[in-house]
Amino acid sequence: MSWQDDLAAFVRDRGPALIGYARLLTGDTASAEDLVQDAVVRAWTRRRAGHDITWTEAYVRRAVLTGWIDQHRHDRVSRDNAHLVAPAATSPSAESTVVDQVSVAAALETLSPRQRACTVLRHYDDLTVPEIARRLDLSEGAVKRYLSDAASRLSTLLGMPDLDTEDLSTTNGGGR
Repeated sequence: MSWQDDLAAFVRDRGPALIGYARLLTGDTASAEDLVQDAVVRAWTRRRAGHDITWTEAYVRRAVLTGWIDQHRHDRVSRDNAHLVAPAATSPSAESTVVDQVSVAAALETLSPRQRACTVLRHYDDLTVPEIARRLDLSEGAVKRYLSDAASRLSTLLGMPDLDTEDLSTTNGGGR
């Protein structure tokens, strides 16, 4: 008799009892069947010549119990640590992205040339206030003023709460 025949006979003869045992643990037939299948695979990969059906069934029962305990622990740890995981970010729709881009472009067009240049250099090129001042040949105070005025205007036009201009007025351009 081959190992495949032994396995088929074992599952046919002892499978229903093992699934019933696992169902008592899990409370769910599908989960019980999964546990038994995993346990039978483990038992058959560790099976040695000379082990009888009683040893194999005891091993499978123990593997079912261990598998259920491990899964229960994993679920509990996952549940207990769920607050530590950042929620999955939802991607905005393509339509809303285009609308936002058009809105920002239209709002930027309403700024004076220096406000727009300072804003683009600060937020697109990620330059600090001193770097912007050097590039545009302006004082740092003037750059801060242009950024503040632009932030106020953009927040009004885009319907956003007033931007915190504290970040715009720091010498290093935002605490970096």
